[in-house]
Amino acid sequence: MIVNADTLIILDFETTGLSPDMGDRAIEIGAVKIENGEITERFQELMYPGRRVSGFIANYTGITNSMLEDAAPCEEVMHRFADFIQGYNLVAHNASFDKRFLDAELARISREYDGEFSCSLLVARRIFQDAPSHKLGELIKYTNIPSDGGFHRALFDSEMTTKLWLVMLNEIKSRTQLVDIPFNLVQKIAKTPKKSVDRLLLRCAN
Repeated sequence: MIVNADTLIILDFETTGLSPDMGDRAIEIGAVKIENGEITERFQELMYPGRRVSGFIANYTGITNSMLEDAAPCEEVMHRFADFIQGYNLVAHNASFDKRFLDAELARISREYDGEFSCSLLVARRIFQDAPSHKLGELIKYTNIPSDGGFHRALFDSEMTTKLWLVMLNEIKSRTQLVDIPFNLVQKIAKTPKKSVDRLLLRCAN
């Protein structure tokens, strides 16, 4: 497993609802692979969840039932995605949501993944404590990352999260003087109380 935080896969699901435990399914997966801080590959597919999506979800995501009718079933897409992510750590914005759907969809096809997760939302809360909000769109504005504002499609959100992730890695580098940021350090930052983050980064710098 690659240990650096600039070589991993950043992913995002669009779904029929909030909880796979309540029967919700994935309808789109988007992901960006970065290696040494450079985008090397992308993955994006719609997937048919076996039933119609609500008007709310269609309006929120822009993904309509007619778009999903011709999409491959979830099981087929998730087999391809399971192949795509093997050997890489994973990141998502509000990762607990995406991890629940990833785990649920892969469990349906008896597939697993070997990477670990980190959450860009939790990291941002600690690195950018003065941001007015830690929603992805607000963080993009706060960090002056160019965007056309097309959020709530999986690949676009993955692309924006990738840009935010790289900005955060550079911020951590500047505050620690580390040349490479280990993935487990980012995981540690995500779990550190906000008031203790500066002390953690200072220890890394010494």
